[in-house]
Amino acid sequence: MSLRTKQKRYALEKALISMDPYQIEAAMALPPLNTSTTTTTTTNHNKNKNNNMNNSRYKESLQDANGFEWGSVLSALLDASDAALAGDAIQCYQAQSTLHSSLNHIFSSSPGNILVPALHAACRNTHRCAIQADHAAASSGGRNDRTRLQGAVTLLQESFSKTLNDRREISDTSGGMGGDGYSVDGSKKVGVLYIVNWLFAMYFRLNTLRLCKNLLRPVESRQLHEKGTMGDMVTYRYYVGRLNMFEDKFAAAEENLQFALTHCHVNAKANKKRILNYLIPVKLLRGRLPTDQLLQKYSLTEFKPIIQGIQNGDLRTFNDGLTRHQDLFIRRGTYLLLEKCKTVCYRNLFKRIYLIFGKPQIHLDHVVRSLDWLGVKRMDLDEVECILANLIFSGKVRGYISHEKRILVLSKKDPFPTSVIIPK
Repeated sequence: MSLRTKQKRYALEKALISMDPYQIEAAMALPPLNTSTTTTTTTNHNKNKNNNMNNSRYKESLQDANGFEWGSVLSALLDASDAALAGDAIQCYQAQSTLHSSLNHIFSSSPGNILVPALHAACRNTHRCAIQADHAAASSGGRNDRTRLQGAVTLLQESFSKTLNDRREISDTSGGMGGDGYSVDGSKKVGVLYIVNWLFAMYFRLNTLRLCKNLLRPVESRQLHEKGTMGDMVTYRYYVGRLNMFEDKFAAAEENLQFALTHCHVNAKANKKRILNYLIPVKLLRGRLPTDQLLQKYSLTEFKPIIQGIQNGDLRTFNDGLTRHQDLFIRRGTYLLLEKCKTVCYRNLFKRIYLIFGKPQIHLDHVVRSLDWLGVKRMDLDEVECILANLIFSGKVRGYISHEKRILVLSKKDPFPTSVIIPK
């Protein structure tokens, strides 16, 4: 037995004797994957997968203070550590899966919530190992079908069920807000929100957003999304805000993303930028424009031409900005949302035309000439009528269209209501 193996075994044994939740969590840590080492091909791994899962190099036996057998966890931990140091991402994931499954079994029978931090560590490691293993499989000539990440989802779903279904409720004095509330009498429910956030991350990566509903209903019905560390609550609101955005629930999306931004740690600049990548498009659609200082601070200059186009009703600048950064917005999943912001740009363009002519009746020919001058793709009168009809229907413009005379007749009182664009 190597010195490193002895140290790993001693660390876990010592933690289990003391039953210190944070020592157990620390003992579950895996070394970073050694990317400089050549790994075995995917074909060999698939051929020997069952053997690797069942025939560990280690046959350990270890019990905690409550008499639970940790031998399978320790053996899998040592296998995963060896594979990580050898740069074998696929074998590391297989060993980590065995560890996570064994820990889920122990966790369900353990008293209180002492093992919650250890379970959280297992969830983190399983998620990381699954992504690295899928990447390694694709790099070896295989197809990245994210099989391992899908398998990791099953393990985390089991962890979620075991924390959620604990009979003990979170009390106000048991660390419900993420304090030092781990004890033999504590509720396992304190671990729910952290695991939910990792499942959200997996669902978004796998593009299976429909499964998020299976998490939202039980969590919010029991108010568990309000019982966790501030970091967990910020992450939860970030993912829920993104989900609201994809469901066209823009008021809810803005509320959740704004909460995440406001309560995000003051020094977490990268996390704030991630939130703003989604909050800014939602706010733009609702007529709220960010300042240049904010865009500069978080290096979000890709939004500048879009904001300038909306502000001035300049369709050419808006379209150029959207086209230039199209690939970036598609990767984020915000392209279609920003495309919807074009209606606000049209509304501001018609308002500028109205202010120039200074009268409530505007010939549609003037609108066509304005669009031609802006270099927008040639539109006929019917297309302009269609755009205006949609703006009138949505309440962004007050008035009616005389189809026979091809004239837009605007309301004399507040023809471009701000309250529709910027709701209270």
